[in-house]
Amino acid sequence: MSKPTIAVIGGTGAEGSGLAMRWAAAGYPVVIGSRSTEKAVTVSTELAARLPDGSVPLTGLANLAAAEAADIVVLSVPYSSQAGIIDQIATGCHDKIFVTVAVPLKPPKVAVVWQPPGGSAALEAKAQLGDDVQVVAAFQNISAAHLQDLDWEPDSDVLVTGDSKAAKAQVIDLANAAGFFGIDAGPLTNSSVVEGLTAVLIGINMRNKVKGAGIRITGIPRPE
Repeated sequence: MSKPTIAVIGGTGAEGSGLAMRWAAAGYPVVIGSRSTEKAVTVSTELAARLPDGSVPLTGLANLAAAEAADIVVLSVPYSSQAGIIDQIATGCHDKIFVTVAVPLKPPKVAVVWQPPGGSAALEAKAQLGDDVQVVAAFQNISAAHLQDLDWEPDSDVLVTGDSKAAKAQVIDLANAAGFFGIDAGPLTNSSVVEGLTAVLIGINMRNKVKGAGIRITGIPRPE
């Protein structure tokens, strides 16, 4: 079976571009989305040149066109930009899986857990997009520091929350394809806790002078 096409909205940023490269290297068609078509094309061309032989070529489109062209839409932008970008692409997300990577942080105390008015970024995205979009939250606790290094083997897990088991299963497949270990962490309501862990990890990074602290769940059998 052919792999679904993934639109990475915000794919010109550090985390979005790293995930896009990893999925393309794993054989997924990926469309980089940006406010500017020109920037999306430029970045997708630059990233494609760094991929190993046999990877699926990356392409670039403006945000709405990228969402319309995809089967799965991944939004990788700061929380402050989430609502505005969703307004731009909502019509291209109907009846699709929508993955939000956003984490609500409140400067200057970004190492302190803060919950937005809607309970979590993912719950706010769900309220904005409506019931015909399967919203899944994932990749909140992943550092972007090493994502673009395809020789780097991730040692942390991806906690996946959502209200559709089928949608979560597809996103877990994406996490595994990117080199992580995806874990079903329950309904979308639990995204508030998963998002909050990012602030905790930022503090751990700061206090230990590291960049890549992550989450790893013990006790679950892993593939050999």
